[in-house]
Amino acid sequence: MKINSLQDLFVHELKDLYSAEKQLLQALPKMAKNTENEELRRAFEEHREQTETHVERIERIMSGMENSPRGEKCAGMEGLIEEAEDLLENAEDASVKDAGLIGAAQRVEHYEIAGYGTARTYAEMLGLDEAVQLLQQTLEEEKETDAKLTRLAEGMVNWEAFKH
Repeated sequence: MKINSLQDLFVHELKDLYSAEKQLLQALPKMAKNTENEELRRAFEEHREQTETHVERIERIMSGMENSPRGEKCAGMEGLIEEAEDLLENAEDASVKDAGLIGAAQRVEHYEIAGYGTARTYAEMLGLDEAVQLLQQTLEEEKETDAKLTRLAEGMVNWEAFKH
């Protein structure tokens, strides 16, 4: 896709976020399955449900622009997921694996926060009020997930890993 305007850049960003979210939908169940910590498992499962909503919001925005969210492959998310899979293969202690999974999940969240913040700013500049609202909702949810992961890490998971 040629990018010659802010509108084009906005569409490109949404396609990238869509691909990222679709990849994450595939990765979260594996992350949930491979954790020993019940709270962390629930957090991954809840985030998967939330991610389905994020996908629907992007589809809604793109539909309103008479565009398809498909067509891009988010290499950034692909790399972040590969790193998480590498961790799953190499971490032998369950508590260390859980601490590593939180770190991997937070890298994903920070990537998404950057993408949604950028897309929301483009939408504001383009006067796309509904898109701004939907992207802001997603941005807030991504930040809440990041904060939840921090609480889990600092409250118990990292301490369990520290003991081993």
